Amino acid sequence: MGSRLKILLLGDYSNCQRTLATGLRRSGCDVTLISDGSSWQGCQRDIDLSRRPGKLGGIELYARLSTTLRRHLKSYDIVSIHDPNFVSLRPSLLKNVFDRLRRDNGAVFLNAMSSDLPFLDMLAAKDCPLAYSEWFTAGQPARLFVQNREEWDQWHTKAMADYQRHVYDHLDGAVAVLYEYYLGLERALPADKIAYGGIPIDMEAFDPVDLPQDIDRVKLFLGRDRSRMLVKGSDLLEQAAKIVVGRHPGRAELTIVENRPFDEFITLLKSAHVVLDQIYSYTPATTALMAMAYGLNVVSGGENDFYDFIGEKDNRPVINAPIELDRLVETLDSVVMHPEAIAERGRRSRSFVEKHNECEKVGRRYLDFWSDKISH
Repeated sequence: MGSRLKILLLGDYSNCQRTLATGLRRSGCDVTLISDGSSWQGCQRDIDLSRRPGKLGGIELYARLSTTLRRHLKSYDIVSIHDPNFVSLRPSLLKNVFDRLRRDNGAVFLNAMSSDLPFLDMLAAKDCPLAYSEWFTAGQPARLFVQNREEWDQWHTKAMADYQRHVYDHLDGAVAVLYEYYLGLERALPADKIAYGGIPIDMEAFDPVDLPQDIDRVKLFLGRDRSRMLVKGSDLLEQAAKIVVGRHPGRAELTIVENRPFDEFITLLKSAHVVLDQIYSYTPATTALMAMAYGLNVVSGGENDFYDFIGEKDNRPVINAPIELDRLVETLDSVVMHPEAIAERGRRSRSFVEKHNECEKVGRRYLDFWSDKISH
């Protein structure tokens, strides 16, 4: 059944759905990707869904979805939206588009790859299974919540809550790209309507870097979105890295890049030995996995809970990032002071991605789940 499926991937974050499309196409599927290219990242897509700023931009986008783009939004076996807010419109208009997708296509699934209301409510719950996140630590508000309470409140307006509840009530199922998002889905949908897919990585696009066995100066690399520094903890990563470089000026250096287009960014990654990704995740996400595909070291989410969840017992190469500054400094200091471990950790990193995140393998997980749901 999988090779005959006609699939629409609607929306994208950090090239995730585009790479999923690559894996699905290699399995023989007919795939169309419609997105805004992840905004400033400029990711490739088949049909552009960009919006101009302001109220008039929203009106224009909704008009396009209702006229010139409408024929591209129907007659698919499967539609996979990347987020309940899969286009940049207010909830009432989003609901109209979502209901049209339901009516005009075979099945609609969520590809859970970002924060939404059920996930955020899990983070705020007293019985949250995660000890920390960007929003809460040990059940208490973290920096992001304290400094961006308005954003939290916007997620919980009646209009947004009603819309997101409507989406979850009418999905045919959902697949999570991260362990954390799977935990959120568990609370929002029945067990038979959720699955774990993982983040797809096109290994053919990442020729392995040959890291030297003897490294005189460890190259640390921090690539970030300035608007999401509190979300990723990249401000603390910068602070910790500068402390370590200051301690060992001849043994380490730090490069920081911000808001670079996707294709440029993945090229810049290759210059590093160690990529500093984020601190609040349990899981290596897109940037970390791309760096690992090159055979680089990454400082990111690498909790044992995640490895246990995916059944990985032997190869756990991610340098797990603590959320406290002093422990983060200690972690980076140890990396810099033991450069002899970098090359082997890099080889294990690439092997990890080949095993768990190669885009055809991930695509088959999606196909198996989707096919099972639409066959019942």
